[in-house]
Amino acid sequence: MTRILRTLFALCIVWPVIWLWLGLRVKHRERLPKSGPAIVVANHNSHMDVFALLSLFPLCRQAEVHPVAAADYFLRNKYMAWFALNILNIIPVSRKGGDANPLALCEQALREGKTLILFPEGTRGEPGILSPLKSGVWYLSQHVPEVPIIPVWLRGTEQVMAKGNRIPLPLFIDVTVGHALSSHSDKKFFMDDLKRQLLALSQQTTGNHPHDEYKDA
Repeated sequence: MTRILRTLFALCIVWPVIWLWLGLRVKHRERLPKSGPAIVVANHNSHMDVFALLSLFPLCRQAEVHPVAAADYFLRNKYMAWFALNILNIIPVSRKGGDANPLALCEQALREGKTLILFPEGTRGEPGILSPLKSGVWYLSQHVPEVPIIPVWLRGTEQVMAKGNRIPLPLFIDVTVGHALSSHSDKKFFMDDLKRQLLALSQQTTGNHPHDEYKDA
């Protein structure tokens, strides 16, 4: 039943909103993984980011794609939790610490051939600014080093649905997909390379939006 509801949600809400009401311009879509396992990492300025990224994958793959999301936010009540787990297909991750391995469910999903959507900034940042990246993606890559990591830059979602907005504005969203990155044993090298790749993609992304920046910690 949840698979049917998820399909209906994609067909009747996500795709019409993203492709018809808003419009999505994608560069290098061919770089997206045709199958899992894979980790898609993107900048994060809006809740619309998740829907834009999900819409990049064909309907037959929706069940295999899992956004990684904060448990304290998306599981804060039973209604939100049901929607997030069953319709958005999220993998919840604790931001409070204390778990032996908070990324265990992510690792398991990758070993099962799934594709993850992960926002390494950890939370929605300021529009057009790349906040310091969290190292969770590096720790995850150390457990599954064979899994490719595909950087993606989103521009326009922060204007379509900024914090506090409930109805998306009819503006274009621009997406640029980068070349796959590999795991690296040196955390600093990997994180610096990921930051460079994301910022390089921001410069390649078309659209009439402000120049994007990186905000140092």
